[in-house]
Amino acid sequence: MPFPRQAGILLHPTSLPGRYGIGEIGPEAHRWLAHLNAMSQKLWQVLPMGPTGYADSPYQTLSTFAGNTMLISFDSLREDSLLRDEDLQDFPSFPEEHVEYGPVLLARSKILHKVAQSFGRRASPTFKAAWMQFCEEESKWLEDYTLFAALKKEHGGGPWIHWPEPLRRREHTALTAARKKHSAEIKHSKILQFLFFHQWHSLREDARRRGISIIGDIPIFVAHDSADVWCHPELFFLDPNGNPTVIAGVPPDYFSATGQRWGNPLYRWDIHEKEGFSWWIDRLRSTFRLYDIVRIDHFRGFESYWVVPAQELTAIHGRWMKGPGRKLFDAAHRALGPLPILAEDLGVITPEVDALRDELGFPGMRILQFAFGDGPQPESFRPESYPSNCAVYTGTHDNDTTVGWYWSEPGKDSTRNADQISREQHNVRSYLSSDGSQIQWDLIALALRSHANTAIYPLQDVLGLGSTARMNIPGREQGNWSWRFRWEQLPPDIEQRLHRMTCEAKRA
Repeated sequence: MPFPRQAGILLHPTSLPGRYGIGEIGPEAHRWLAHLNAMSQKLWQVLPMGPTGYADSPYQTLSTFAGNTMLISFDSLREDSLLRDEDLQDFPSFPEEHVEYGPVLLARSKILHKVAQSFGRRASPTFKAAWMQFCEEESKWLEDYTLFAALKKEHGGGPWIHWPEPLRRREHTALTAARKKHSAEIKHSKILQFLFFHQWHSLREDARRRGISIIGDIPIFVAHDSADVWCHPELFFLDPNGNPTVIAGVPPDYFSATGQRWGNPLYRWDIHEKEGFSWWIDRLRSTFRLYDIVRIDHFRGFESYWVVPAQELTAIHGRWMKGPGRKLFDAAHRALGPLPILAEDLGVITPEVDALRDELGFPGMRILQFAFGDGPQPESFRPESYPSNCAVYTGTHDNDTTVGWYWSEPGKDSTRNADQISREQHNVRSYLSSDGSQIQWDLIALALRSHANTAIYPLQDVLGLGSTARMNIPGREQGNWSWRFRWEQLPPDIEQRLHRMTCEAKRA
């Protein structure tokens, strides 16, 4: 499904400015849409929006259907009379430039608990009716997730695999008793899920009015400690106790001598196919209600995926297994209609993966930072090789910022040695006929001028920020996903420059 010639910015809502410790999906997010308009950007890309678990990663969520209630806007709650000034008088102050996840989540959870507790008294009759309708329409996942969240809280946040056996095995009597015991907590959780989706849909409608499409993101695999696996163990390779027997990862390659051991349980694709891929269809249906375009992470896993025995400490001793191929997407197309999907096809990609992507008509991805180094096939990442049906990025959430990448030093969040860095700097200067002093604008201009229908760049590149603004360092367990910006970092001259460049590239 080819996309129109457009440009946009990658920015997760947690990175938005705001007073309450983390970016929210209220007034500051609506203000962000206005700034996108001023810059003639028609695309806003976000990371997965589910409730985060270990290490605060949006790619390891507690549910693939639920929303991250930590993004609920306090200001919007005040506008809806669900939160009062006195409720916030003791709220602590937090840094503006990054998220201190532990203290922030604790402080916000206390406020949101008050909101849920007082919802019955403060919500208007219209709001209450909308909440009841939401609970009915979303019951297929909402009932299971809110029970899962309540049980997880009861057990100190521990993974479901360590719960008492009757709960772990989802015995009917145990679940019935748990629903009764935790009825208040479950109700509160349903209220917060409703408020998240209510605010997000308001934001998405504002984006539509402005002609801005939102690109969402879902990882191919789900976390083992999730409501998805707890509720549907038959869809995954698990032993009788619920432990994965095989797990996801990628084999050794140029970037890692031991590969990457992700740890996610793998799908039993034979069971999914027998069920008409109903779980995946529900997942995509839910996702397309949030976004206009969906980026699927690790698309190559639908053609073939790397199977690692769960007892292995690295991904070295794995094997390739065939995925569902186009059968899944054909079933989804029959159920949902055209699928505006962007395929993340990075890494070691085979002709079979290329063929599957092209048969389905999904645009793939090109990363400009990969075009000038020693990695596999750097020429394929240079603009002269791009088909129109692809998306070009200066870098993604997993890359260093463009300024950080160009000026990186050996041993400082970089896997490259001094010679590699020097060669890349020389290659990019020669290719661009540039001195590198404004490398971020050089690569943004290169992306905009390319034949790719879609051009995306992280906001960090627009702002010209270095490595301290990096969103994620793959393999590092702590300290990721915390960067935030301030409005004063986005002055009118930057907006005007990007607007002018976008118009000249005929993407406005």
